[in-house]
Amino acid sequence: MQTSSRPTAEQLAAAQDATIPDVAAPGLTVLFCGINPGLWSGATGRHFARPGNRFWPALHRSGFTPRQLRPDEQDELLGLGLGITNVAARTTAKADELTRAELLEGGAALTERVARLRPRALAVLGIGAYRTGFGRPRATVGRQPEGLGDTEVWVLPNPSGLNAHYTLDALAAEFRKLREAVGPPE
Repeated sequence: MQTSSRPTAEQLAAAQDATIPDVAAPGLTVLFCGINPGLWSGATGRHFARPGNRFWPALHRSGFTPRQLRPDEQDELLGLGLGITNVAARTTAKADELTRAELLEGGAALTERVARLRPRALAVLGIGAYRTGFGRPRATVGRQPEGLGDTEVWVLPNPSGLNAHYTLDALAAEFRKLREAVGPPE
């Protein structure tokens, strides 16, 4: 696994179909859920590692973190009551490389993970993945009417720099709605 900030082309190619561990623990305030790890994440072993991904800036601007963390500081999230997982574990260059079956299997596995970890809220970062993985074709961004047990479910925009529908400020505003709804960590 690569630990420096810039993986080589060979390391990125080798990261295809890899997996990276979740940053998770029981009883979190929010478990953030990406669609799947990208190649930079697979090569570095860090979530939302690609330069240009707006997860870390949005997390800070929304008030979840006291400063902007870097991907190599992801384990500090646990002390803030936050965690990271993915709908699909397999690393790809683009999320559209995932099959419908993978997203459905990922949704089922995520439901089991949430039942085990019991976070206050699950925040799925990508409306298309949520719609497919959870069979909710009409879902919109925001709090979902259906939770998973006692866990609230939120859908937030994908923080990838490729998501041109949301500026960083708009993305942070959606994250802030979740932060205000869940309140401080327990």
